[in-house]
Amino acid sequence: MKKLMILGMGVCVALAFTSCKSSESAYKKAYEKAKEQELTSSQQVAPAVTTPVVTAPVATPPVVVEKTPVAPEAGVRQEKVTLISGNDLKDYSIVCGSFGLKVNAEALRDYLIGQGYNAIIAFNAEAAMYRVVVGTYPDRFSAAAARDAFKRKYPNRKDFQGAWLLYRLY
Repeated sequence: MKKLMILGMGVCVALAFTSCKSSESAYKKAYEKAKEQELTSSQQVAPAVTTPVVTAPVATPPVVVEKTPVAPEAGVRQEKVTLISGNDLKDYSIVCGSFGLKVNAEALRDYLIGQGYNAIIAFNAEAAMYRVVVGTYPDRFSAAAARDAFKRKYPNRKDFQGAWLLYRLY
């Protein structure tokens, strides 16, 4: 019985080695065939000839721009704020700092008071932010001029360069 098993295994091994037709894999053959087809197709493609397109100039009618007055609220944030510290809060204010903590707002207010400003703190309940106001004005144009002057006075302070105008909603 052992002889039969050894003989059967030997026959199986012999069949296994003789059944392989080549040592190359089918994937390698398919890859080489595709590579040959790619090379022959790229040689057959004629180079594209480009011709420049000349366009005629188009006459555009002159644009007439009518000057419209700028709305006082254009470029201004509108918020409902309440006065926390300070004297009075007019319609337009210059905000030079916004803080989530009141202590930080008070520190900036104290610094600005030391610089000669009448700084106040206003609170926006919707955003839960304390706004440090460096100046407050009855109209937008004087507030914008004061904001620009404030930015020019502190060119090296990036936080002050972000100063913006606030229109107080009631």
